[in-house]
Amino acid sequence: QVQLVESGGGLVQAGGSLRLSCAASGRTFSSYSMGWFRQAPGKDREFVARISRGGGRTYYADSVKGRFTISRDNAKNTVYLQMNSLKPEDTTVYYCAADPKTWRGLGSEIYEYEYWGQGTQVTVSS
Repeated sequence: QVQLVESGGGLVQAGGSLRLSCAASGRTFSSYSMGWFRQAPGKDREFVARISRGGGRTYYADSVKGRFTISRDNAKNTVYLQMNSLKPEDTTVYYCAADPKTWRGLGSEIYEYEYWGQGTQVTVSS
C-alpha cells in the first residue's frame, strides 16, 4: 500500500509555470507506475500524464502535450508534474495516482490506478 500527498499548487498567471510534487510513503515506490489526473467541479476526472516505474516511458493527454512534463525521483519517492505555458482552462484540482500493475495499453483510465492523493488546486488567471 502507498499513501500519496500532492503539493505545489497555487495561483499563477496565464503563460506561467508551476511544478507539482507528489510524495509517496513506503519503500516500494519504484514498483508503481504513476499518473496525474485533474478534475474540475461538475466534470469527470481526466487523465493528464503517466510515467513508468523506472521513468523511461511517459504518456500525455493531447491537451497538455508539449507543455507539461512528468518525471520521477525514485530515491525521493516523488513524482513531479512540470507545467509550463499554463492556460486558464488548466484551472482545476490535480491528483496523483499509483498503479502497481504492469503497464499495458495507454494507462490513462481511472480504474487502472489503485491509490490516489487528496489533490492540489491549480488556478490560472487570465
